Amino acid sequence: MTLVLDTSALFSMEDLPQEDFVVPEGVVGELRRYKDHRLDRWGELLRVSECTKGSLAKVREAAAKSGDIGRLSDVDLSVIALALDLKGIVLTDDYSIQNVCKIMGIEYRPVGTEGIKKTEKWNYRCNGCGKWYPEKMNDCPICGSSMKAHRKR
Repeated sequence: MTLVLDTSALFSMEDLPQEDFVVPEGVVGELRRYKDHRLDRWGELLRVSECTKGSLAKVREAAAKSGDIGRLSDVDLSVIALALDLKGIVLTDDYSIQNVCKIMGIEYRPVGTEGIKKTEKWNYRCNGCGKWYPEKMNDCPICGSSMKAHRKR
């Protein structure tokens, strides 16, 4: 089975996995942006592949339902979607990626952490007026303050 590597997994690794693996282009871009030294060694060894629009839409929908959409980058979403396309296993230490994978039935493996114990759903609360929202927004539409994620109880 193909492994789909997230940037957090690559940050935790000193060597590439022996199994067949791929990364989305965005992961390579994040390694470049953070000037990660492993890219010098691994650059030509990283097999890059992209997800389909259909799988990306399914991942966005699942992440929106769980409230993780505000916690995931476009690169994170593409990692999950690529695993969905390939019926692969996601390697990641990102808890939000693990949460969406678990909800969607996509196998994942943590690399440098223990991984999540259970799935979580998220709400967002305004730091100013205290109003609750089911989805993350940059600013509260009522008072303009920032938002903070909270687990649903």
